[in-house]
Amino acid sequence: MLSKRKLIQLVEERHVDGWDDPRMPTLVGARRRGFTPEGFRLFADRIGVSKSDSWIDMSVLEQCMRDDLNGRAERRIAVLRPLKLIIDNFPDGHEEICHAPNHPQRPELGQREMPLTRELWIEAEDFVESPPKGYFRLHPGNMVRLRYGFVVKCIGADKDAAGNIAAVHCKYLPDSKSGTPGANSYKVKGNIHWLSAKHACQREVRLYDRLFRVPNPGKRQQEHAAAGHAPDHHSTETDDSGKLHHHDEKIEHDWLDDLNPQAKQSITAQLEPALRNAQPEDRFQFERHGYFVADRIDSRPDAPVFNRAVTLRTPGVNRALEMRRGFSRWSRPADRVLRRSLPAGLR
Repeated sequence: MLSKRKLIQLVEERHVDGWDDPRMPTLVGARRRGFTPEGFRLFADRIGVSKSDSWIDMSVLEQCMRDDLNGRAERRIAVLRPLKLIIDNFPDGHEEICHAPNHPQRPELGQREMPLTRELWIEAEDFVESPPKGYFRLHPGNMVRLRYGFVVKCIGADKDAAGNIAAVHCKYLPDSKSGTPGANSYKVKGNIHWLSAKHACQREVRLYDRLFRVPNPGKRQQEHAAAGHAPDHHSTETDDSGKLHHHDEKIEHDWLDDLNPQAKQSITAQLEPALRNAQPEDRFQFERHGYFVADRIDSRPDAPVFNRAVTLRTPGVNRALEMRRGFSRWSRPADRVLRRSLPAGLR
């Protein structure tokens, strides 16, 4: 997708927001998305140089960016889809100061304070009324740890007129605060992040994904029919013995039909107070969500706008884990490139 004609068409027909749109395969777009020069150099080192044409999966570039940002991006907490959590037995008006590291692998960067109050924001996905098997987060009767804070036990939830969950109610265990001797007395499997509803700041966050739904826009292949998709083109021929041979062929489609409608989602999220004064192009890891950058154009003093550069995991890593369990070696050249992009523990 580096054809100048197609890139111009994307811009002129307003499928994107300009040449520096973070979804665009341009250097200005990559910079605005939060990709780093060091990440591109790492990508070039890993794929090497080939004399023949080859395809490198997008997940390889994304993993290079993760590896670079992991060491440089300070950690912050953001609740992207907030749900109110009320700690019924927490004193009204009281604030408990919790401490979170700015970077778990770089203690020299110090810690930051996170005030815990009676009303908190948590992710909506961290609570369900009827949990499936293996769900260790909040549900009635279950206990989880508030990251860097206390252990809480869910006692119920409020619903609105439409039957949607409006707020979750919990009780906290005063002697279970992280970093204190009593914290080891409680063994819980769930650990969720949170923000004080009193201190959190509300800001725009843009969740970017790949611009196209498929690796080769405009081309689809018959083998997708095996997964339940309609075939594109199928031909047969008969050999001298009368045996039929089937051929799956690629055929051309309008490449614009393969645009990903979910490539950009703009949401209003709750962010921790330390993000209020973020400067343009400041990069952070939002814990559990991915790596984000303050937009270099739309951010304003005291009102940063954040773009997601990459998520914390990629489908390529999941595929690598499956391959490692099922195969003793990485056979295809593309697989070997993917292997070099992964942390040593996944190779």
